[in-house]
Amino acid sequence: MAKLVIKCEGAPDRVIQLHLGANRFGRSPENHFTLDHATVSAMHCEISVGDEGVVLRDCGSTNGTFVNGELVKRASLQAGQTLHLGELEIFVESTEVVMAVPKFDMPHPTPPVLMADGSMLCPRHKDSPATYQCTHCHEVLCEACVHRLRRQGGKVLKLCPLCSHPCERIGGPAKKKKKTFLGFLQQTVKLPFPSKRAD
Repeated sequence: MAKLVIKCEGAPDRVIQLHLGANRFGRSPENHFTLDHATVSAMHCEISVGDEGVVLRDCGSTNGTFVNGELVKRASLQAGQTLHLGELEIFVESTEVVMAVPKFDMPHPTPPVLMADGSMLCPRHKDSPATYQCTHCHEVLCEACVHRLRRQGGKVLKLCPLCSHPCERIGGPAKKKKKTFLGFLQQTVKLPFPSKRAD
């Protein structure tokens, strides 16, 4: 993570490790980092660490904020630069920003119980048969486990509660009955067809 070194005459160097987000500097103890120096304002400046890198912003200080001798209101910081808050010197040792995403271990349910007829019971609902399987994580689910998303004018989406991917009925979708041409005509034209008369 980004690191600063405060150099003060007559005192050992003070190393500051910046944290993600805003880091406020000044004489007031309400700041994240208190700088007890006569030329530093109560709230002197703020250094933000984030996806834009390390950015310095002056907070209306009395004696100004300087980067490599130049008075600034806002500046992106680079390693090797020297800051002055009033007369206090700060060396920018590093501007490396490390953003780590914590890893979460998802609890895995117990495997489904296989019945003598080959069917499975839901791992979460012991008395319910597993009727769906996720297409992504392959988890087996009963009717109660499946999340249903109703879309206006569209079909109902059946989603996995663990990974939100679509679920399919175990054994594949139910086969639709094949329509005959005569049945199609009866549905669309709505004309009754005379039945054959016995001679």
